[in-house]
Amino acid sequence: MQIKDKIAVITGAASGMGAASAKHLAAAGARVALLDVNEEALAEVAKETGGVAIPCDVTSAEDMQQAFDTIHDKLGLVRICVCCAGVAPAKRMVGRKGPMPLADFAKVININLIGTFNAMRLASADMVEQESLGDSGERGVVINTASVAAYEGQIGQTAYSASKGGVVGMTLPAAREMAQFGVRVMAIAPGLVATPLLLNMPQDVQDSLAASVPFPKRLAQPQEFAELVKFIVENEMMNGSVVRLDGAIRMQPK
Repeated sequence: MQIKDKIAVITGAASGMGAASAKHLAAAGARVALLDVNEEALAEVAKETGGVAIPCDVTSAEDMQQAFDTIHDKLGLVRICVCCAGVAPAKRMVGRKGPMPLADFAKVININLIGTFNAMRLASADMVEQESLGDSGERGVVINTASVAAYEGQIGQTAYSASKGGVVGMTLPAAREMAQFGVRVMAIAPGLVATPLLLNMPQDVQDSLAASVPFPKRLAQPQEFAELVKFIVENEMMNGSVVRLDGAIRMQPK
């Protein structure tokens, strides 16, 4: 799909991979709608991209419906959806204070998995209503964010790995369901990325993590995630798969 003049919605757009994706797609000519709970940071990204900032909670059906209503009013129907909203807390299933509170597990699932599905279902509904593009009949593309933790979750990542495993698990059946409409569904599974979460760690911890990557021995940059997003949008044979972006890392138990 050609990106120029297409409407793209990006969740988690206030920072990290979401912000990078929004900037990269906007630079390629997309008209971007930016969704996040961080209003102040979201406004800054909107200034840079000329996009529409819409503060909202991806776990809320009402919030997201209102967000899409705003997108329709200000931009139109969505052709590209990039889901980056997520959290990555670390907590053991059974810790010193006993079992993990169920609410802590549910929060991660709600944001990372249900929040992703929430955006995906609304964006896909937009896509099927539009005319097809080109000879293949393509109408849109959804790109979700998984993680290498979906495959090699570490100790303390039970909730996070479950949420990202769910994103991986949705990819193929969603792509199969939407194929009849010319809507593609993909996911990216990043490894260690230089997002605010990692950059706030002590430098020696960052260096140690970077050294664990086989090649290149560094953290991935959010821009590299954004470049992969752009490639997937533009290459219509990319469908129903999860692409690892990880420098060949395979996470150890801890």
